[in-house]
Amino acid sequence: MDKIWMHHPRLSDSYQEGVNFFLDFAFKNARIKNYGYTKWVLHGETSSHATQNVDTPSDTHESNYTIDMQGVIYDAIGHSIGDDECEIENDNLQGEGDEPNTKAKEFYNLIKDAEKELYPGCTSFTKLSFVIQLFHIKCICGWLDKSFGKVLDLFKKALPKGETLPNSFYEAKKLINALGLDLEKIDACLKDCMLYRKEHANDTECEVCSTPRSEAKVLRHFPLIPRLQRLFMSSKTSDFMTWHYKQDRTSDGCMRHPSDSPAWMTFDHNHKDFAADPRNVKLGLASDGMNPFKTLSVSHSTWPVILIPYNLPPWMCMKQPNFIMSLLIPGPDAPGNNIDVYLKPLIEELKELWEVVVETFDESSKKNFNMRASLLWTISDFPAYANLSG
Repeated sequence: MDKIWMHHPRLSDSYQEGVNFFLDFAFKNARIKNYGYTKWVLHGETSSHATQNVDTPSDTHESNYTIDMQGVIYDAIGHSIGDDECEIENDNLQGEGDEPNTKAKEFYNLIKDAEKELYPGCTSFTKLSFVIQLFHIKCICGWLDKSFGKVLDLFKKALPKGETLPNSFYEAKKLINALGLDLEKIDACLKDCMLYRKEHANDTECEVCSTPRSEAKVLRHFPLIPRLQRLFMSSKTSDFMTWHYKQDRTSDGCMRHPSDSPAWMTFDHNHKDFAADPRNVKLGLASDGMNPFKTLSVSHSTWPVILIPYNLPPWMCMKQPNFIMSLLIPGPDAPGNNIDVYLKPLIEELKELWEVVVETFDESSKKNFNMRASLLWTISDFPAYANLSG
């Protein structure tokens, strides 16, 4: 690869073009083994750790969907997958630690499905990659659930013996939901008065302003609890969830992480039962309006609500893969002080995590424990801060 652009002035067009090309290539192929910053094996350079025959990026992605599916799982749980993930169940079956709870077993089975051949000898698809792509076609083409089940039946008859397809649409959806792609769609009053859920689930109009439900907006709620559990289920992140408690980290009076702040220490002092288990999660919340249409000519304000797990070290907690989207509040108008109407599903989860606790499997200790969580901070500009505070 031509690296001459690296020696050009940083404000020159050739330098900017070189940087953009490298970043595009790096993000596209970052999860391919042996590709790194020091040895660009996919650009033709050799590495002592690289194999002699390295596939080109296009060949790799076209012929091996396992890499793609590991990428999907990476996006769902926020880290890369290692071989040790698939060995966890075997370790526990041999009597090491507690048996993973139901949610943990579903997660580990998902990782196995990402590597399971669609049928013996199939190199183009895994079970997970095939189901995801078939489900994608269902969504963009508007298939009925029943028609999706019929297509599954047809493929099961057409494929060789030993195929691993789900037996029904219900089973396929369970597999998809295990990725963390499930969400709750909740109708909301057009004027931000109320949500049509629980005791109002069957209402036909808003009880506050009488606006017909047929004009309702749709709030999208992405469950928080399963994603917090996955941070402990994975060997790649579980140990980092107690980083703030470790004695060997730098402690010189400088604030490098929220755990060094007086607010964190005061909270621990006031809630000693919560602080007694360093695995309990401390969260920050960020929200602000955005225009999803990338143009100022259209007045539209959609509000994502993002949570940040501050248990993670500073080089992880503020990275995009570890941000947790909880809610997507629809536009076209900003919710203003009525944002509390939309925050109700999240608040209910946070109350459950504080008062009820949630059984979670910690892979680092191979023990089940009762996870709790608390919201310590909000991050926003002053107008959004005014809305969040009511």
